[in-house]
Amino acid sequence: MRVCFQIISFFLVVNFYCQPLRAQDPSCCHHAAEFSPCKEACDQLATIKSESRLKHLLQRLPGYCPESMNELWMCINSTLPGVSRKSDGWVGLGCCELAISAECRRECRQASSKNDITKVCKKVTENSLYSCITKNEMGSTCCSYAGRHTTCREYCQAIFRTDSTPTVSQINAVKEYCQSHSAQLLSCVSNFTKSYPIRSPIDSLYCCDRAEATHCQVACRRILRTMSTEHEIMEGLIEECGSQPLPQEPMWQCFLGSAQPPSPPEEETPHPAKMDCAKLHCCSKANTSVCRDMCQRISTNWGSQTWQDFDQLCEYNPVETELINCLADVREPCQLGCKDLTYCTNFNNRPTELFRSCNVQSDQGAMNDIKLWSNGTIKMPFMNIPVLDIRKCLPDMWKAVACSLQIKPCHSKSRGSVICKSDCVDILTQCGDRKRFHEGQTPERICELLSPIDDPERCIPLHRYLTPSSLGNKIIEEVIHPCNPNPCPTNHLCQVNRRGCLDELNCQPYICVPGCKLGEASEFLVQQDARIQVPTRTGPAGCYEVCSCGPSGRLENCVEMPCVDTNKPCIVGGQRKSHGTSFTIECHTCSCFAGDTICSTRECLSFDSTDEDRRHFTGLPCSCPYRFVPVCASNGRTYPSACVARCMGFKDHQFFFGLCGHINVCANKPCPRNQRCIPKPRVCLSDVSDCPQYECVGRLSACDKNSVEPACDTDGLVHPTLCHLHQAGKTLAYMGHCQDACRKPQQVCGHNGETYNTVCDAFSDRVAVDYEGPCHTVGAVSDVPSDCACNVIPCPPLSTPGCQPVTPPGACCPICASMLQILWNKEQMNTFSKLNKNQPVTVHDVLQILRLHVSVPQCDVFGYLSINHELVVLIAPVDQQPTPLQIEACSKEAEKIDSLINYASPTLVSHVPLSAFLISEIKTSSIHSSGGCPPSPPHPGFSFLLGLLIAAAPVFHQL
Repeated sequence: MRVCFQIISFFLVVNFYCQPLRAQDPSCCHHAAEFSPCKEACDQLATIKSESRLKHLLQRLPGYCPESMNELWMCINSTLPGVSRKSDGWVGLGCCELAISAECRRECRQASSKNDITKVCKKVTENSLYSCITKNEMGSTCCSYAGRHTTCREYCQAIFRTDSTPTVSQINAVKEYCQSHSAQLLSCVSNFTKSYPIRSPIDSLYCCDRAEATHCQVACRRILRTMSTEHEIMEGLIEECGSQPLPQEPMWQCFLGSAQPPSPPEEETPHPAKMDCAKLHCCSKANTSVCRDMCQRISTNWGSQTWQDFDQLCEYNPVETELINCLADVREPCQLGCKDLTYCTNFNNRPTELFRSCNVQSDQGAMNDIKLWSNGTIKMPFMNIPVLDIRKCLPDMWKAVACSLQIKPCHSKSRGSVICKSDCVDILTQCGDRKRFHEGQTPERICELLSPIDDPERCIPLHRYLTPSSLGNKIIEEVIHPCNPNPCPTNHLCQVNRRGCLDELNCQPYICVPGCKLGEASEFLVQQDARIQVPTRTGPAGCYEVCSCGPSGRLENCVEMPCVDTNKPCIVGGQRKSHGTSFTIECHTCSCFAGDTICSTRECLSFDSTDEDRRHFTGLPCSCPYRFVPVCASNGRTYPSACVARCMGFKDHQFFFGLCGHINVCANKPCPRNQRCIPKPRVCLSDVSDCPQYECVGRLSACDKNSVEPACDTDGLVHPTLCHLHQAGKTLAYMGHCQDACRKPQQVCGHNGETYNTVCDAFSDRVAVDYEGPCHTVGAVSDVPSDCACNVIPCPPLSTPGCQPVTPPGACCPICASMLQILWNKEQMNTFSKLNKNQPVTVHDVLQILRLHVSVPQCDVFGYLSINHELVVLIAPVDQQPTPLQIEACSKEAEKIDSLINYASPTLVSHVPLSAFLISEIKTSSIHSSGGCPPSPPHPGFSFLLGLLIAAAPVFHQL
């Protein structure tokens, strides 16, 4: 038994937990045939994919399978956990979850050999699956030569189990432990590491840059991203580039010679194989030095048993709630929606609730937990709780407990997944076996440790899940979750497809994009080309570096940032505020950042203001009057008057009169002769570099044929990408599919005070519409009523009758959407700009990244920089007449993002430039429970406005 645990621990600490027991030899499980819970737990190991799920089951396995089951434990101890050695075992079983299509996954699980899946699982589309199977087959052969030498076999398994290239230390470990046992094993492993194409074809993308012809470079990148075998790649390159593989040509020399660039010595690698930068982000949130140190050791070196101590000392420690929730965000981020559960059926049909782990494995895990608890003891890492027969004592409550702990509902404000204290006390009072309680144990004391919270916004109230969803069993199509469960390969991110497809017959509501792990020990992925802020491995707290996700699937080109003194407090009103603390001063929201107090620039009206003060208060910066004489500032933002621009720090030479969007930025021909000037309006958040409102484009630049980001020209024709539009010599009208309603100019005023020719033009700029017609006034910024000029504005009716709307700062008209007002750090934005070759950080950059965090196609993200320099983000329903369910879903998405910002969750703030976010304030829309006001009559020419929010993806909101 002890030996078995040592082996299991070995696989955990070297962090191959995504693979080790997924392909567990099923022949062991027949030893448990007469012991049903053990058999089910053993079988379940073959499907485990998540780190936390595997860890959960490993810790509880002895409870399902007692030590007395000698044959089972001996089998597990002697069986190769990574791949089956027996001829009747299907070595591809552990790979089935990598299949992209559901049909292929199903066929793979039922197969007995690779030949059984070839008809359904095509190699062209299922590269990850076949690569995994091939590895398992080779590992099965090589590691079988280890015989009974357990240590040798363990290190051999590690070579084949890892998703990345075997490291030098792994290869040396095999040589050290196997040299005296099996020359055949060494030879077999050597052949694998030398000849098997361990690296992905995309790792050779750098060779494409050496092609002389531009069209060849583009084709090369496409071929390496879509083809897997050497033969396919060679044939494709020869056909597309029109040349034979001659060694004297730079591109072919790169491929034929050293196809893999030399790797730096292991000790010089900035992100070693055992690093988990995502978890390392969380360590600074620990309240105790013990948990902080353990967290750092776990995140930077998985070669120790620290995670076991961490579970016992920190995982259930009430004072470490912030740390635990942060780690949970990394392992299992909260996602909207839950469906297709067969045991925890009361959790189904909840499209607007957040869950961490709504999947088949969790459903099965809850059922197994109930069977285990039926033995009379609930085993925790630091205590055992004796209970009566839960099959007779409150069985529905116990089922709700098991399902809650596995499915993990999470509230947006706290993101915790613990049941409420009152429920815990109630169930243990009635069903706890008091005769077997330890001395001093009471339901209250036990629950004080397990569930110290009783706020329904911070804990899970069980009564909610004692009955089915009020939505019933009908298919919920109003709100869909295309990425939950995740349909993509393990090295790809799933994103909502908001662009549409060139081939609409084969269009999916999601897209799979290549990603990078935040360290080899991490399960958290970021998309390719993203810029990521990660803590430095050896530096003190507050030291970070900015890296980019490269085509190799790894973080690269890391550049150190200036360290932040997280120990330096702010002194506010004689009180010390620690770094990261948020607070209010009068009407200002403030945050302490490394000793500096950063506050919003809102205009405040104090309680002791005189009547004269109130009469003159406008709410605009510097109490500027409500005169709309717009000026365009050097940051690309239109301000309603010179007074407001000066108040926000612009000198007279840094702005000129007029709307930014109506200035011909290409009139002075700023581009070289061989390039074309293209207007590109933007609002910059950084000010250490210029904020150009145009870009220079090569007239004959090649376009990526596989890219899809539709662009509509002024003739009403759609092009696959902006590049194709420019190549055709057309002028951009707006991004997205062309809309009939936008063929004729019909000016609208955006929330940013900019006048757009059409609503489509506004939405492609990620700006929602305030009112119809050109901008001619400025709305209120302060919540304090004032005599603004909005009284003359005819506002459109709300998209949904009975909606409780919000009115964005500077706008006149309410809108049925949820709103975030975000305070951000300009110095951080400037730092990110400097590290990115002085490229400006723009509002559009921020909004595009935030869009990735909205998981339902029925909601989208819009925003602008307010006139007092807060970032205003709107998460709005995209249907013309959104349903209450869709409005609720958008509110939940907004609450989720608001929480991630305020808790500085690495799932959001590791992304540059979102790392500069300090505080978020939220206002959400909802529907009056009474049904609200009667429907308003349609506004002529305006009823299509919100419907056009889905212009970029006109199909998916109807799925």
